[in-house]
Amino acid sequence: MLTIKDGTLLVATARAAIESHLNGEKITPTPKAATNLTRPRGVFVTLLDYRGNQLRGCIGNPFPERPLLDQVSLMAVEAATSDPRFPPVKPVELKSNITVEVSVLTIPREVRVDKPILYRDEIVVGRDGLIVEGVGGRGLLLPQVAVEEGFDSEEFLSQCCLKAGLLPDAWLSGEIRVLKFQGQAFSEEKPEGRVFERKLAGKAER
Repeated sequence: MLTIKDGTLLVATARAAIESHLNGEKITPTPKAATNLTRPRGVFVTLLDYRGNQLRGCIGNPFPERPLLDQVSLMAVEAATSDPRFPPVKPVELKSNITVEVSVLTIPREVRVDKPILYRDEIVVGRDGLIVEGVGGRGLLLPQVAVEEGFDSEEFLSQCCLKAGLLPDAWLSGEIRVLKFQGQAFSEEKPEGRVFERKLAGKAER
């Protein structure tokens, strides 16, 4: 588990990387940090419009391919500039109207069940994030998505299939893999504001 001090450094690193990139500056090397911030981890960086609390960009990598601080820097810049759903963030917007959230993930593990219908019993809303892959598609949803949208575990599976470009009931076909992961999310209260750990409160059903 990461501490709030760790989370504050991660969010500051994400914001600094975006700011440097948008200003045409070279991203400064990540600071020296405790070992738990230099181990490879999966991570997503989410940008939110502070005034409207709307998504402004979200990109990440669920697999531990780089040291955590380096991964945060890379994903932060991509979330600000390369999310195809949104125009690139502008420097003045970043400073005045964007809050940064960093979600650090556990390694995704395949969910193994005897029958596909049992996937819904292995997903805990408010704790688990999902990856579905197969039939030419792959989709991922972070744990907080199910809570924000009020999904139960079955709806969560269906929405993840849609994210993968599949039919919503594809998880029942027996032709896809379902993986789950957990995460810690650290968010700014306001642009450049205090960082807090976002606790998720869901239905926690099994």
